[in-house]
Amino acid sequence: MDDANGLNGGGIKASDLFVRCLEAEGIDYIFGIPGEENADLMISLLDSKIRFILTRHEQAAAFMADVYGRLTGRTGVCLSTLGPGATNLVTGLADANMDRSPVVAIIGQGSTARLHKESHQNMDAIAMMRPISKWAQSVIDAASIPEIVRKAFKLAATEKPGVCVVELPEDIAKHHVEGVPMNVYKTRRAAADHKAIEQAVTEIVAAKNPVILAGNGALRKRAVQQLRRLSHKVGIPVFNTFMGKGALKREDPHNLFTIGLQSKDYANWAMEKADVVIVVGYDLVEYSPRFWNAHRDKKIIHIDFLPAEIDMDYTVAVDVVGDIADALWQINVALERDYDERLPLNKIAHWQETRERIIADHASEKDDTSFPLKPQKVLWDVRAFMEASDVLLSDVGAHKLWIARYYPCDEPNTCLISNGFCSMGFALPGAIGAKLACPGKRVMAICGDAGFLMNVQDLETAVRLKLNIVIMVWIDGDYGLISWKQQNEFGKHFDMRFGNPDFEKLADAFGCWGKTLTNAAELPAVLAEAHAQQGPAIIGVPIDYRENLKLTERLGHITMAS
Repeated sequence: MDDANGLNGGGIKASDLFVRCLEAEGIDYIFGIPGEENADLMISLLDSKIRFILTRHEQAAAFMADVYGRLTGRTGVCLSTLGPGATNLVTGLADANMDRSPVVAIIGQGSTARLHKESHQNMDAIAMMRPISKWAQSVIDAASIPEIVRKAFKLAATEKPGVCVVELPEDIAKHHVEGVPMNVYKTRRAAADHKAIEQAVTEIVAAKNPVILAGNGALRKRAVQQLRRLSHKVGIPVFNTFMGKGALKREDPHNLFTIGLQSKDYANWAMEKADVVIVVGYDLVEYSPRFWNAHRDKKIIHIDFLPAEIDMDYTVAVDVVGDIADALWQINVALERDYDERLPLNKIAHWQETRERIIADHASEKDDTSFPLKPQKVLWDVRAFMEASDVLLSDVGAHKLWIARYYPCDEPNTCLISNGFCSMGFALPGAIGAKLACPGKRVMAICGDAGFLMNVQDLETAVRLKLNIVIMVWIDGDYGLISWKQQNEFGKHFDMRFGNPDFEKLADAFGCWGKTLTNAAELPAVLAEAHAQQGPAIIGVPIDYRENLKLTERLGHITMAS
């Protein structure tokens, strides 16, 4: 009976084969918490160069894999056991999938001999994972492991990237099979159709006030260089979504910074003047087109890896489908070939009033000394301290909107904002993934006091790994974003206040450095001290969120010259 099931046969143990397949994919880290159903796989990992990062919560493991995959371009990997371990992964995996991060999740499962009936911790985890992943599959035959692992990693990394889930039942892991890892090869992305390119060029040349909207996908696969080339050659200003920060450098006169607030900001006024919008690597989940194309009067040139989503406010004139960098390159070549003497087609000076007002707004509170600190002041000091290639991660809350508006970037993937699924608790574990992906860069997470405590347990992981990540906690004792939105809509809000720990004592209890500010002037020195630590550091910042409603009021009265 055992031989029939492959338990005592020849060949290689299934869990060993699984690990060899992971090695063939070039995996450096696996983040997670194992259970008894993963025991064989974990023992097989003991003989592997793959480093297992033991986390304190499975959700945090998924966030680490999310950010690691996003920053390296290589698939991040997380692991859990069955049942509650798998359900704990769900929020992090949904976040990674909606934010287009390549992630493979490995989940344990009980013996296949009991999956057909009511049994301990038994649930259909694959069915649960399907809506939040690109592909989810259980291993029911050990001989299929090389194919399943290769397919999971190929699909996770294929544009648009996302999550794949592989379930390995405990009895299958013990089988012995004949097998070797599959060859890992590179798949080239298809080029855009030449007729679509011609149409795009025709619309760009005819446009009176074209703009570029750069989304999440514009930062992937070397597309930024060609996007900047198009902007400069033709004289087109660029807006970025929350997740498209760094598409252009801060000092670039073509940069009109971030669009994405649901109010009449400078960027929205400028967008209203546009007749043609060249949308590059944009997911509608980033910023609904109803906020920037409410009158449905824009000609939209959609440039992305996949065809445009169907939306009444996003009816495209030209659908350019293919590798984004190549599509932009084709457009640039055609413009330079046929219109070189006319380039640039537009005067970027036309947009400079908007740009100058945005820049002035960024600096408006830089010298403010009030306490608690204003969000604008904090972000001015953080931006002045962080180098262009350093990485800032934003958690979800009111601070996310301030970071989106007041933290401009020079390079792609230097400000990571969870803006698809918008998961609180993202930034602290994400910073661990970021530091492992970019050990030579400063890494800082900015969290609200609510989001910070949602995954605070993995501060211990950062201490154990001796990772110098800095976690800045904006302290107001309130679910501030919810209160802000309720106040805007109803003129009142439900009581969202809560208590907080002493953050310096909390840091000390975890064995790391911590400091809570007592005045605005000390922030630059505290930033330097925090980043000089040998391990993680916490900076508590009492924040003046009265500025939320002041911003709402200002956005309601912004006007621009026609």
